[in-house]
Amino acid sequence: MSSAISEDPRPSAPRLEAPARTDGLHGRARQRAMLAIALSVLLSTLDYAVANVALPTIAHDIHCTAADSIWVINAYQLATLIGLLPLASLGEIRGQDRICRIGLMVFIVASALCAASDSLPELAAARVLQGLGGACIMSVNAALVRAIYPQSLLGRGIALNGLVVALGVALGPTIASAVLSVASWRWIFLINLPLGGAALVFAFTSLPATLRGARRFDLSSATLSMLALGPLFIGLDRFAHHGAVGLSLVLIAVGGVCLAWLVRRQLRIGEPLLPVDLLRLGDFRTAFTVGILGFIASNLFIIAMPFFFEMNLHRSAVQTGLLITPWPLAIVAISPLVGRLADRHSAGFLSSVGLLIAAIGFTLLWQMPAAPSDFDIAWRIALAGSGFGLFQAPNNRAMLTAAPMHRSGGASGMIPVARLLGQTIGAMLVALVFGLLPVESARHCLAFGALVGMTGAVLSAARLLPGTRPRSAA
Repeated sequence: MSSAISEDPRPSAPRLEAPARTDGLHGRARQRAMLAIALSVLLSTLDYAVANVALPTIAHDIHCTAADSIWVINAYQLATLIGLLPLASLGEIRGQDRICRIGLMVFIVASALCAASDSLPELAAARVLQGLGGACIMSVNAALVRAIYPQSLLGRGIALNGLVVALGVALGPTIASAVLSVASWRWIFLINLPLGGAALVFAFTSLPATLRGARRFDLSSATLSMLALGPLFIGLDRFAHHGAVGLSLVLIAVGGVCLAWLVRRQLRIGEPLLPVDLLRLGDFRTAFTVGILGFIASNLFIIAMPFFFEMNLHRSAVQTGLLITPWPLAIVAISPLVGRLADRHSAGFLSSVGLLIAAIGFTLLWQMPAAPSDFDIAWRIALAGSGFGLFQAPNNRAMLTAAPMHRSGGASGMIPVARLLGQTIGAMLVALVFGLLPVESARHCLAFGALVGMTGAVLSAARLLPGTRPRSAA
C-alpha cells in the first residue's frame, strides 16, 4: 500500500471505475449483500451496547476504578471517531467492499484480544483496535447500501440499515444481561467471533465491487484529521464529565487549531479527505446539520432520562432500563414504513415531521404529572422514538444522494460523523445543564431536547421552500 500513500494535496487523478452495477443489485444477490452489511453493522453496534452494560463487572474483575473503566468505552469511541474520515477516503480509493472486509477481520481479531485481556491497558488497547475495525465498517456501510440498491429503492436500504442499528441498541442490554448471568464478561466479546465469521463469509461472497479512485491517499490530511477530532473528543468528554477545566480547554483549543488547519488544506484538494467539497453543496450541508441537531436532541433525552427516572420518579435500575426500551423498539417498528416513505417523499418533509414528533414526545415527558404510571411514560417515549425513526433514514438518504456517486465514500463517512458529533455535544450539554441548573436538571434537559428537535425540524423544513428542492447528484 505504500505506493498509494502520499502527502501530496494536489487535485486527484482521474478515477478508475470498478465493474460496479450503477443500478444496484437485484433478487437474491441484493439480499445476500445486504445481509453482509446488516451483520457487520449489528456486530459494531451490539458490541458497544453490551460492553457498556458489562462495565461494572469488567472494572471489578480487572481491578480498576469505575472512573478508569470508562476508557473501555471511550477507547472504542475515540478510535472509531478518528478513523471514520480517513477510512471513508481510503474506501473511495481502494473500494468500500474491500475496506468492509478488512474491518471485519480486524474486528474479529480485536474481539479475541479483548476476551484475552487481563488489565485495563491491555483491554483499552484491544478496544482501540476494535474501534478501528468498527470505523472501517461504519465509514463505508452507507456507500455500500447505495451500491446495492437501485436509486428508486435506496430509502428502503437505508431504513433497513437504521433498523439494524436500532436492533443492536435494543438487544445489547438484554444479551449482555443474559451472558453475564451464565458466564464471565469475556464472553460478551467472544460471541463476536461466530457473528463476525458469518458476516465475513457473506462479505467475501456477496458484496459488489465498488468504484475505485486513482488518486493517492493523503496521509498528512489523515494525520491532521486525527489530531483535530481526537483532542476535541477527549476535551469535550472531559468537560462533560467535569474533568479539569484547564486541560479540557487546552485539548479543545488544540483540536480546533488542527481542524482549522485541516479545513484550509482541504480547500485546495479536488476530492478531499474532509469533504469540504460536499459541505459546499447546500443539500448536503443542510442534511448534515440536521443530523447533528437530531442526535443532540436524542442524547439530551437518552442521558438525562435515567437520572429522571431514578432520582425524580424513584424507579429502580431495572425499571429504568425497561422504561427506556420503547425508544429503540419504536424505531424498529416504524423502520419498514419509513423505508417505503423515504423513496416517495422528500427528506425535507419526512425529517421535519419526524423531528417535530420527537420534540412533542420530549415536551410531553417534560410536562408529565408528578407521579406518572409506567404506561404514561412508555407511550410518550414510544412517540418520541417513532419520530426519531422517521427523521433518521430520510435525512441519511438525503446526505447520500446529494453527493456524486464517486463521492459516496465521503458522504458515507460523514453520516456517522454527524451522529458522533451530535452525541458528544449532547453529552456536554447534559453536563452543563446538570452543573448550572441542579434543581430539576433532567426535566430541563428534556425541554432543551425539545427545543433542539424543533430547531432541526425548522431547518429541515427549509428544504421545502421554492428554489431549495434537493437534487440527486449524478
